[in-house]
Formats: sequence, structure tokens, C-alpha cells
Amino acid sequence: MEEKVIAENKRVLRNFEIIDTIEAGIELKGYEVKSVRNGKMSFEESFIKENNGEFFIHKMFIAGNPSLHAKGIEKRKRKLLLHKNEIVRLSTRVKERGFTIVPIDVHTSDNRIKLKVALVKHKRLYGNRRKIEEKRLEEETRKARRSG
Repeated sequence: MEEKVIAENKRVLRNFEIIDTIEAGIELKGYEVKSVRNGKMSFEESFIKENNGEFFIHKMFIAGNPSLHAKGIEKRKRKLLLHKNEIVRLSTRVKERGFTIVPIDVHTSDNRIKLKVALVKHKRLYGNRRKIEEKRLEEETRKARRSG
């Protein structure tokens, strides 16, 4: 079972604290599958919302087929394919204050296109400062050990 990452959402690790991750399928049309496999996609502005017990990803850009004349379908909402117990688990956590669901990456698994989503909490600014300070102190101790 080989996984090939097609696209990654790098801002997630910087801005959010990951609580839980889940792999979900995406409901795509034929030309969208081809565009995703060629890497012609982006989820810079995308977000995931629940609607009537189903999760949808909004504003995920997938390049359209040039032969189609329809405009604005590149960023349409797409249904996420999840098991019922995953939907219940995510929806109960999202209703709690401060939790949200964001896409992490798009990859292929057994020749199927999958979306890895994460239940996340926003990082606090002081949390980022503390981590930067810890990294700096760790690096200084490493340098002191090498020179000493």
C-alpha cells in the first residue's frame, strides 16, 4: 500500500495544534480525478463544515477541464466520505468550543484519492513564543556541548 502525497497544507502545523487525524475519501468527478493526479489543485483557503450529518470541503481548488465551459466549478463544495462513527466523533468535538476541522494533505492510497483531515485547536501566540524559546535554548545547549 503505497501512499503518494499530491498536495500538502503547510500552514496547519504552524497555526494549529493537531488533536486527531482521519483519512477520508472525496467525492470527485472524472475530470477532477485527472486534475488531482496531475497536481493541479490547492486548498489554501479551504475549510470543512458539517451539513445534515455529512461533512463537505469548501473552496478547495481543482483545475477544471478546458473543454467544459462552466465557470466557478473549480471551488465547488465536495462531499467527504467518512464512516458513521467518524462523523459522530468529529461532529461532537467540533461543537465544543475552539475545535475545528482542516485538511492536512491529499494523497493516493491503493490508487484512490484520499484527504487527510485533522481535528485541530488554534495555537495561542504565547504558545508559539514558548516553543521558539525552547528551540533556542535547546540549540544553545547543543552548541555548548560540542564546544566544551
